[in-house]
Amino acid sequence: MKLIVALAGASGSIYAARFLRALSEISGESYLVVSPPSLRVFSEEYARPVSKPQDILDFVNSTWNPKVQHNFQIRSFADIGSDIASGSNQWDAMVIVPCSMKTVASITHGLTDNLIERCADVTLKERRKLIVVPRETPYNRVHLRNMLSLDEAGGIILPASPGFYQMPKTLDDLGDFIAGRIFGLLGIEHNLFTKWEG
Repeated sequence: MKLIVALAGASGSIYAARFLRALSEISGESYLVVSPPSLRVFSEEYARPVSKPQDILDFVNSTWNPKVQHNFQIRSFADIGSDIASGSNQWDAMVIVPCSMKTVASITHGLTDNLIERCADVTLKERRKLIVVPRETPYNRVHLRNMLSLDEAGGIILPASPGFYQMPKTLDDLGDFIAGRIFGLLGIEHNLFTKWEG
């Protein structure tokens, strides 16, 4: 499976970090695009300075020591002319985790001012899977309308709302729940949390 993974500015770096950790242990290749606000939020939420996307990957590897089998190719947030800005290139799905409401609004209205928005636009027009993980609360009517419009356009809205039936014991468990739900939508088997059995 080849993915585009994007971090788009919202709070919830734990969801991105735990998804990247889990994905790194799966054989494959993905493109990574990180917005400047995401670097700032990641630095603040993990109390560790990161200034570029590679710093996030390094943090994931050094913190959890995953058995890395996945190749991440970094693309610049500002490079609207990148190879992945065109539908002539192939990827299976795009995951934006976490996703800011600004990014949701831009995608919904067809605005493509940066590579994340452009890739999302291409993903939708090529009828590929787009999974968006918004991290905002509460939602106002603009947020709700934009998310509904994105759903109607073919996107999948997966709110950063972890379940608790798996009896989480750490914050990482909550991050793994969302990572597992993303994996489920991608059709990837996982053991990131115990599935509900009734």
